[in-house]
Order: sequence, then C-alpha cells, then structure tokens
Amino acid sequence: MYFWDQHKTITNYYELLSSGICDRYGLTQMEYDILMFLHNNPQFNTAAEIVKVRKSTKSHVSTSLKSLENNGLIRRIQSEDNKKHIEIVLLDKAEIIVEAGLNMQKQFAQNVLNGLTEEEIHMCISVFNKICSNAEKCLKEHKENTNEREHV
Repeated sequence: MYFWDQHKTITNYYELLSSGICDRYGLTQMEYDILMFLHNNPQFNTAAEIVKVRKSTKSHVSTSLKSLENNGLIRRIQSEDNKKHIEIVLLDKAEIIVEAGLNMQKQFAQNVLNGLTEEEIHMCISVFNKICSNAEKCLKEHKENTNEREHV
C-alpha cells in the first residue's frame, strides 16, 4: 500500500511552502487553507460548504473562521431571508495573503509537475479525479449502509 501513502509527501511539501506565508501573517495552516479555498472557490462560501468540500471538521473550521474574522480577514454576512445562511466574504486585508498564496501555489504546481508533458498532466488529473470519485462513492455507500443498520 506504499503507493497510497505517497500522497502525504505532496501534502507535506505544500504545507512546507505555505508555512512561510503562515508564519509571516500569523496564520495557522487551516486559516491559510480557508482563505485560499474561499478565494479559489467563491461558490462555496459558507462554513457548511467548507466543511463538506474540504472534508474538514466543523470545530476546526469554526475556530479558524472566528480567528480570521477577529483579524479582519473575513466577514460573515447573514442572509436576510434565511437567518441560518451565513456567507463568508474575504476582506481587502486578506488580499496580500491571497496574492502570496497564489504565487506559492503556482510555484508548488511548477515544482511537482516538473518534467510532465501537458498530456501527462491532463491524464494525471483525470485519473486522480476518477480515484477521488470512486472513494467518494464508497464513503457514501458506507455511510448509507451504516445508517440502515442503525435503523433496523
């Protein structure tokens, strides 16, 4: 199963590069990841969506959002129609961090994809997406089976 453990090397390298930004701006890795996620995925701008899409724990996301808000990097806006719907927006103060993050992400991609052709990169993305889709399907089926057993 060594192949599956190798993903940790990629994650460790990404976190190594992003740690400089985290240190410079006094952020935890989770806070940095949330800022970059919100910038890169503006359609997923609620705490629930961050938890669901990033597969993060509610408590870690909640704690990080509170810190980001206290530091003036994000603002939560409650919907007038639905009091439970709270959107998260990046504030101007976060722009410098996001810009540094985008530069770091570009460098990361260049480094880890070094030597791959465009065709290999697209193939890699396609295969990875299929693997993730299969894993997602299995997780969903497991959850459904667990729920069925609990209700029997």
